[in-house]
Amino acid sequence: MNFAAQFLYSKKLSSTDSTQQCDREEDYDPFWSSCVQRLLPDKTEDGSKKQDSQKQLGHKNGPSQCEKVKPHPLTINPERLKDFVEEDYLNGDLTRGEKKCLSPEEQYKGTYEGVAPKRKESNVRPKNDFLRFEDISEAAFKIQNGIQKTPCMFSRMSKQYGVDVYLKKEYLQYTGSVKERGVLYLLTTLSQDQQRKGVIVATDSNFSMAMAFHASELHIPVFVIMSAGTSLGRVRMCRDYGAMVVLFGPTARDAQSHARRLAQENGYLYMEEEDSAGYLAGLGTVGLEIYEQVPNLDAVIFPAGGHCGLLAGSAAALKYLNPKMKVIGVECEKFPIVQQSLKVGHCSTEYDSITHPLYGELGGPSFGTNTLKLSKKLIDQMILVREEDVLLSMLRLLECERVTADAEGAMGLAALIADKLPELKGKRVAVVVCSANLPLPLFRHCIDKALVLDHRVCKFSVVLSDFPGDITKLLEVLGHEEARVLDLQKEHIFLSTDLFTLEVTCLVETRDRSHTTQLKDILAEKYTSLKWNGQI
Repeated sequence: MNFAAQFLYSKKLSSTDSTQQCDREEDYDPFWSSCVQRLLPDKTEDGSKKQDSQKQLGHKNGPSQCEKVKPHPLTINPERLKDFVEEDYLNGDLTRGEKKCLSPEEQYKGTYEGVAPKRKESNVRPKNDFLRFEDISEAAFKIQNGIQKTPCMFSRMSKQYGVDVYLKKEYLQYTGSVKERGVLYLLTTLSQDQQRKGVIVATDSNFSMAMAFHASELHIPVFVIMSAGTSLGRVRMCRDYGAMVVLFGPTARDAQSHARRLAQENGYLYMEEEDSAGYLAGLGTVGLEIYEQVPNLDAVIFPAGGHCGLLAGSAAALKYLNPKMKVIGVECEKFPIVQQSLKVGHCSTEYDSITHPLYGELGGPSFGTNTLKLSKKLIDQMILVREEDVLLSMLRLLECERVTADAEGAMGLAALIADKLPELKGKRVAVVVCSANLPLPLFRHCIDKALVLDHRVCKFSVVLSDFPGDITKLLEVLGHEEARVLDLQKEHIFLSTDLFTLEVTCLVETRDRSHTTQLKDILAEKYTSLKWNGQI
């Protein structure tokens, strides 16, 4: 309103002298005068009388130059003055800028220069360009009601390996995998439109089961496309979690192509295990929990391989909280994806098209440029272990911890079993057991092989005469040595020996390697035809 009044008043005085117009605009405000007339009528009368007397004295242009005019009160709300203060947020600290009050001559010359804001030196540690600690903390807050805060407990295997081992039991998540953390955080960041349309995945890994469960819990339509060779148990579990499962094509590539086509045609959001900041931040919450649950740790061992998002995300959290803590990754020497990538400086694509029955899908988008950068910057050591060590690790976890861990979950402990980290003797080490979702037939096969590698199951054959009592004598020797007979077979047709002879093959179980050596020596003394097919 004040602006409109001034505008109309200036139009009225457009024909007057420029000097007179300038003086009147500077000393007289019609809007302010109207307010004064309403509130202070006495003062307005005095003012009019004063102006009449000035006219009589010949001062047509207002007061004389030597007479000082008192300024009118400002009509600006004091609260608006805060808008003229510069405010910057630097590392969480509020700093205010300062401005100089300059004379009109300096303003006319254009010599005004603002004083730079005073910045406080930050004592915050340097942050990662891609994945910040704040991102991991935010993920931990958002998923805290949707996942289990798994324990990190002292293991009874510590005395056996001379290391204080603490097992982070991520297999206790609802779907048996740590990947629930990354999946849940990804789903919470989706827009409402994407949640309404639904998501679609094309894999038979732990990622698909985590997606099926948490998407159903959030009432998001979820579709899982699997190849025809997927185990029936995994198909049934995904359906029980609430996903629509479709079997398509003989290979995983065919299932992925079909899923992308369905996503394009129906508007679904195609999701896969990738190295995005959101997914890695969700997995990195494991590092936060380990740091909180076990104080004064010297090292943390993670599984690596093709899906090393857990390693990279958790390393970002642990190195921020304690830069002196060692972060170690472990992968199988048959598929050294991470180690090769670190050597050549880019992601290795040699194993991208391989789907291993024990290790699952190797490489792919889950190990990308972002994960490689984090691994190169934050990981202290990469260890390669044999497949035999992984199987023995699965056996130790089953016997000592009652854990049916898969190969990925047992990878970290394999480094201690293979004695690849002698510098950790007597120190406090956390080992992440990230998953336990191996199909039962394959798990049984792995345990049988591990018993052979542990020298606790052996096989031998001897040639006996085909007369009553000879097999009984053999069984008496085995019973005396406390060896358990698992299987016994006879063969007498396809032998090149005498007519009345037979070959007896026995599969026996022993206590340990020393017991197996003792049994072999005793049998070699009694039977010269002994053929030992087991390992010593």
